[in-house]
Amino acid sequence: MLDTIDHPHGIRELRLARPPVNALDPELAATLRRAIEQAPRDGAQALVLAGAPGLFSAGLDIPVLLQLDRAAMHAFWDDFFGICAALARAPIPTVAAVTGHSPAGGAVLAIFCDYRVMARGEFRIGLNEVQVGLTVPACIQAAMRRLVGIHRAERLLTAGTMLDSDAALAVGLVDELAGVEAVVTRAFAWLESLLALPRQALLTTRAVARADLARLFEDPATLPVDEFLDGWFAPEAQATLHALVQRLQSKHQETPARAAQGTVGGSHLQPRA
Repeated sequence: MLDTIDHPHGIRELRLARPPVNALDPELAATLRRAIEQAPRDGAQALVLAGAPGLFSAGLDIPVLLQLDRAAMHAFWDDFFGICAALARAPIPTVAAVTGHSPAGGAVLAIFCDYRVMARGEFRIGLNEVQVGLTVPACIQAAMRRLVGIHRAERLLTAGTMLDSDAALAVGLVDELAGVEAVVTRAFAWLESLLALPRQALLTTRAVARADLARLFEDPATLPVDEFLDGWFAPEAQATLHALVQRLQSKHQETPARAAQGTVGGSHLQPRA
């Protein structure tokens, strides 16, 4: 479900390993949150989040989550926002090795990291929640605006637009492109160059630069879990999500990569940038 691999220079890799598409269910969300929080305590100097070649994470596991009642969903969203908080407030540098498609929840993981290396090609990334009747929470919208700017973020968020890798690089949603097999290697290379700098100056400057992101999660009581759950259980969202599951079931014989291209992150992937 989640492989933890320690590399030279104190770099810890957390590799999503929940076949076929690394979708986030309650167990993976809780496991990932704990792993991100634990890494600095274990002495890790930097962190890489990675997926499988061709697919980083297809976002939320909608079929599983639709079976949960409000209490269980509350626990899931506590962990999901906890992942965001752990990345936003991490005392060590973090890189998302976006090894392929990265919609919705997968894109959120990448957005809260310090740096994003994405696989070059027809892979797509974006926050497409609106397409399934869900509102992108304010803290996540703020992180998106931080990367691409206010107006661009508004356009992408309100349309639920998915971008291919070239477009994502052009608007600043990712920082670098690499061949799919070289994404993790490039993530390590970026971190190694950073870790070669004077450490105290690096960490202090980084903390100041990311203080706005950290403040989004300063008070866990203010996180919009109940507000998001109201939207999740609203009739419009439930109807759209159940329709999505029917489409997913009709694609069950497709390969994971092909299925991800059609229905990633809880929404049909629109062929536009």
